[in-house]
Amino acid sequence: MNLIGELIINRNRYTLIARSLEGSEDNINVAEVAQSLSETTYAMARISDDLQDTIMKVRMVPVSSVFSRFPRLVRDLSRKSGKEVDLIMEGEETELDKSVVEVIGDPLVHLIRNSVDHGIEPEDVRIAEGKPAKGKVVLRAFHKGNSVAIEIEDDGKGIDPNKMREVAIKKGIITPEEAAQLDDREAIELIFAPGFSSAEKITDISGRGVGMDVVRTNIKNLKGSVNTYSEVGKGTRFTLSLPLTLAIIDALMVNVSGQMYAIPLDAVSETTKIETVRLTDVKGRKAVTLRGEVLGIVELSEMLGLPRSTETLPEVLSVVVIHDNERRLGLVVDELLERQEIVIKPLGAYLGDLKGISGATIMGDGSVILILDPHEIYLMSTSKSAGISPGMDQSKQQLAAK
Repeated sequence: MNLIGELIINRNRYTLIARSLEGSEDNINVAEVAQSLSETTYAMARISDDLQDTIMKVRMVPVSSVFSRFPRLVRDLSRKSGKEVDLIMEGEETELDKSVVEVIGDPLVHLIRNSVDHGIEPEDVRIAEGKPAKGKVVLRAFHKGNSVAIEIEDDGKGIDPNKMREVAIKKGIITPEEAAQLDDREAIELIFAPGFSSAEKITDISGRGVGMDVVRTNIKNLKGSVNTYSEVGKGTRFTLSLPLTLAIIDALMVNVSGQMYAIPLDAVSETTKIETVRLTDVKGRKAVTLRGEVLGIVELSEMLGLPRSTETLPEVLSVVVIHDNERRLGLVVDELLERQEIVIKPLGAYLGDLKGISGATIMGDGSVILILDPHEIYLMSTSKSAGISPGMDQSKQQLAAK
């Protein structure tokens, strides 16, 4: 209420400035009016920031409200499957936006069900492998930068990349040639491919992928991402990265083919300039060695299906390095612009689900700017070279360009 009071006082200051400008031109001291306008704008910025923080605190709820339903779920699953399973919960006091907490329940149920049903082995198998007879599923939440991470980890049999390749080929999701090009991490990611859920019950990964594409879609709708780490015989860990709030984010503005785009700042590792002569070809992809690390480089215009602004690459490239968990990718843009706080607006049914785009924002001049989805851009860059899934179709490209 105190902040609303300050807001009204500030609004009245704007009214006074407007009145003074409406007076006769002879009496106007431009420097004084400009200073008064700047001061009032700074005050408005401070009040709106404080108001935003206060409303955020009101919206935050601990994840324990979701976690509390899982001990019973695990007990029921344990009884049905005849396996002894311990559920360990950590970080239940971690807070998330109420609207995010309401939606993550179902994906978490699905992942925990998968861990107990298909990750944890039967008691006799565990004992034979020298593991404790009782399986363990860990559910933990913690803050990671500007987001919250939720991990579901089991000490089961893990996901075998070779079996994933075999099943994906069998189901016609990818060709044997494409499967050969995938590294182990990309093979494990096949679990999220639509249609992979029809894995036959007789395989070791029976149902490991049931509805996993739905889990990824639900998390993506929350502007989050899902990552998988698995070691055969040791276990599997799913990490959900979720934004603290769905409303306002910091973003880096970039120019690509004459269009302005926003990249969420928490996914940006760094921005840099790279000479074109330093680029090398690695398995048909462009790469550069940056501070001792090999970094894949892609043109953002190509990812979004936009025409190049120049026929040939310039001598020095402007590159935005984005990270998707531990994986990094360099995006070539035409120009790096300023950092800005933006309000996310959904695209709505008219544009539908655009690949690589997570939403839009409205700038001060009324123009609409599309917000890129770094996680999906990374997936598009790997699938483009492996040929798994194409980018946007032509009609959507034109809409995105508009």
